[in-house]
Amino acid sequence: MKYVDIGESGIVGSEISIGCMRLGNLSAAALDRHIHTAVELGINHFDHADIYGGGVCETVFGQVLKNDPGLRQDMIIQSKCGIVQNGYDFSKEHILEAVDGSLRRLGVDYLDTLLLHRPDALMEPEEVDEAFDALENSGKVRSFGVSNFTSMQFELLQKYQNQKLIANQMQLSLAFTGMIDQGLCANTMFDGAVDRDGGILDYCRLHDVTLQAWSPFQYGFFEGVFIGSDKYPELGETLKKMSEKYGVSTSAISAAWILRHPAKIQVIVGTTNTERLRDICTASDITLSRQDWYTLYLSAGNRLP
Repeated sequence: MKYVDIGESGIVGSEISIGCMRLGNLSAAALDRHIHTAVELGINHFDHADIYGGGVCETVFGQVLKNDPGLRQDMIIQSKCGIVQNGYDFSKEHILEAVDGSLRRLGVDYLDTLLLHRPDALMEPEEVDEAFDALENSGKVRSFGVSNFTSMQFELLQKYQNQKLIANQMQLSLAFTGMIDQGLCANTMFDGAVDRDGGILDYCRLHDVTLQAWSPFQYGFFEGVFIGSDKYPELGETLKKMSEKYGVSTSAISAAWILRHPAKIQVIVGTTNTERLRDICTASDITLSRQDWYTLYLSAGNRLP
C-alpha cells in the first residue's frame, strides 16, 4: 500500500481509504474481519459521516475498536457533518453537537479529521471558525476539511479559518470525470469544457489540498456501477484488456486510473466485501502508462480536442 501526505497536516494516509457508509449492513463478525483485513492490507484511513446509517455505522465501528483498542493507534479516523433533514447546517452549535455525537458513537477521544459534508448556502465562515477553534483547542479534532466544495466556496471558508483546510472530498470515477474534462477541453465548445466546480482539481493542487474521490466505481449520482454495465460497453472491453495486461481485476484498474493522476488523489472505497477490498488494493501495486490512462478515459465516452 502506498501513502500520501494529506494536505499540509503531517497526516500520512493510505491512498486507498475505507468508506464506512455501508458498514451497518454487516454482521459483527463480518465487520470485525473487514476492518482487521483492511489494516492488514496497509489501509489506515477510515472515512465516516454522522449520517451514515443514521449513526449506526459509527456505532458498530466503535464496537470493533472497543473489542480491540490497539487498532486506534494505527488509524486515521475521519468523519463528516453538516447534512440535516431537508437541508444543511454549518452553525457552530450543530458542528459541535455533531462532533460530540460522532466521538460518542465511535468511542474515541478525537477525530483525526472533520469534513463539512456538503456546502451550506447559509454558511457564515466566521461561525465555522469559532467551531473549529473550539474543537481544536479541546483536542476533539486535529485537522479540518470539506466535501463537495467548489474552489470559491473553499476559498471563502479558508479566508476566515485559523486552521489550514487539508482535504476536499469529491465524486470522481472513470464514468464521472467532470473535474478532469474541464481542463482537457479548455478553449473548446465541447460539453466537457463546462466548469462545474471552479477548477477544483487545479485549485487543490495549487493550495496543497488533498482530493478524496468518492464513488470511484459509480456513474451518475448513485445510478449504478459502470463495471459490467451495458451503458459502458467500450469501457468494459477496455477494462478487460487492461486487466489482462496488468494482471489485476477491472476494479483495481478503475481505482488505479484515479491513483495515476499526479494530484495524488485518495480513493474512498465503500465495498463491504472483504475479498473485493483485498482485490481493489492491488491497484496500489501498479502504475498505468500514460497511453493506457488516456485509452481508458476515451473508452468511457470522453473526447479530446
